[in-house]
This record gives sequence, structure tokens and C-alpha cells, in this order.
Amino acid sequence: MDRISKETRSRIMSRIRAKNTSPELKLRKALWHAGLRGYRIHYKLVGKPDIVFTKSRLAIFVDGDYWHGYLWTKKKKIPPRKYWQAKIKGNMERDKKYTRQLKKDGWKVLRFWEHEVNKNTDRVVDKILAAIY
Repeated sequence: MDRISKETRSRIMSRIRAKNTSPELKLRKALWHAGLRGYRIHYKLVGKPDIVFTKSRLAIFVDGDYWHGYLWTKKKKIPPRKYWQAKIKGNMERDKKYTRQLKKDGWKVLRFWEHEVNKNTDRVVDKILAAIY
């Protein structure tokens, strides 16, 4: 099934960051420069949002293009291995579930793709500002 050993795969996967990714850090820096303060990072909510404005009840996720299926939905590129197909499909379903749950609990939810944050940071910040005010 896999061309490398289980131990090697485990070591490779352990190096993939779940928190403080470069798009997430870039967005937080942009929010700071825009004067937005008072947010929490990795606040304990369903789905573990990357950034949370508790007073506005706004949960923000920065989704990696590969891991959350952007290539599937927009570019119609599906990974060749069944393992990755199942993994990414599960991530996509989990994202939908957590978004529904947060909205049901009275939260506004914004999800941004990694490439959006990297290429259009100002537009992302504007969307966040609009959701807060």
C-alpha cells in the first residue's frame, strides 16, 4: 500500500503542523496591523478554530488547500491513493460538521483557504472586519 515504512511515514506526518502554520501567522500579523485585538488563538471550541473573537462570537479557520480538499472542489484534482482520498474526504466532512455545530451554537464561522490568506490577505482581513462590525 505505501512505499515507505510505517515509522518513516509517521515521522513525515508528525512534521506537518496543525497550529501556527505560516498562513495562520500571516493572518494574525495582518489582523494586528489592522488594529484588531482581543482575539484568542486555538480557543477550546468544537473544531478548534485557529482564531476566535469571543465577544463577536466569530470563529475563523484557515484551511490548508491540500488537507481540506480545495484541489478536489475547485481544480478537480483527486489524490491517486485511496488512503489520501479517504483522509481528505473525512477532513471535508468533519469541517462541515463542525461548521454546522458552531452555527447551531450561535457562532459566526469564517473559513479561508490557505492560498486566499497568502495571496489576498487584505481581502481576508476586510471580510473579518465586516463579520465583526
